[in-house]
Amino acid sequence: MLSAEKHSHSLQVDASLIHFIKGKVGSAQKRIEEEMAVKIVFPSSKNEESIVIEGISTDCVTRASEKIQAIIDEAIKTNLDYSHFVSLPLGIYPELVDKLVDFQNSILGINYVSVDANVESDYNEETSDIKNKGQELIEGDDVAVELKAEDDNHVKVDSTSIPFVSYPPKPPRLPNASDFGIDKTIFIKPATFHLTVLMLKLWNKERVNAASDVLKSISSKVIDALDNRPVSIRLKGLDTMRGSLSRARVLYAPVEEIGSEDRLLRACQVIIDAFVEAGLVLEKDAKHKLKLHATVMNARNRKGKRQSKNDSFDARGVFKQFGSEDWGEYVIPEAHLSQRFVYDENGYYHCCASIPFPGKEACKM
Repeated sequence: MLSAEKHSHSLQVDASLIHFIKGKVGSAQKRIEEEMAVKIVFPSSKNEESIVIEGISTDCVTRASEKIQAIIDEAIKTNLDYSHFVSLPLGIYPELVDKLVDFQNSILGINYVSVDANVESDYNEETSDIKNKGQELIEGDDVAVELKAEDDNHVKVDSTSIPFVSYPPKPPRLPNASDFGIDKTIFIKPATFHLTVLMLKLWNKERVNAASDVLKSISSKVIDALDNRPVSIRLKGLDTMRGSLSRARVLYAPVEEIGSEDRLLRACQVIIDAFVEAGLVLEKDAKHKLKLHATVMNARNRKGKRQSKNDSFDARGVFKQFGSEDWGEYVIPEAHLSQRFVYDENGYYHCCASIPFPGKEACKM
């Protein structure tokens, strides 16, 4: 006979993972409870980050814990979105923010540059021609119509003297940004402009604290990699990260280190290696080669319509207008452990931890 004594185990689980354990309409939770003779108790408030597994034996609780952990691991690999990232802030520079605002306003304006440069000129010529034809109709010869009364109830009109008038077609509509899959939501907010060093999935406070500690612990190593000198970058032009220009998903400004010493890349690699060694980076992410980039448009950020993995926009017109844009030169002030979707008072991503770069005091903060 099984003992009536209850056994329990507490498992730390972030709120973002709870629905994976419950499953659709509670199906996953019910299956685990029935198969392993346990009861899963979920947090009663958002401030709690642990679930409790109760069972009539240690073995039942252990097997249920292992099953739940397997569900969590799979969810983290395949379903859970990135929650944090290591960033190099650039939105601190007012002149750069102004350029980004002008960039967005120009593209979203009613006179958006079409892929075909002849569209606007054709439009002007055609509307001008239509206007002239309309003027001719208005200023043409007077038309005389002869009315003949045959009797008290009928009037005969001599239509042979009435000319046939054909009205000009309506002018074509000048294309705008929405015709190319572009709307305000796919632009990066200027105040959050940054370079991305490393994407992270930190699903509970324990991992966030661990990541913060890792970043702070390597401050001196990062400064050494920079030779204890300020590092500046130049942003110029545009390029696409995924897909062609006609079906772009991410459009970014390429980054060039001033001086071509690769000090910034070495410093970033120090950061990446430290997070990998601490076990805070997923295996697939650890294999990615670092590509410093400053994203300006991302189709994944689109709101107001159903998302799809293949969502894209036509960037050919944007590239024609801004493909050679000189965004300027800037000193990198520091590295942040940033939290996605959460913002501080300055409009930048919430900073969980940061380390200064040489020359930070000279930057416009």
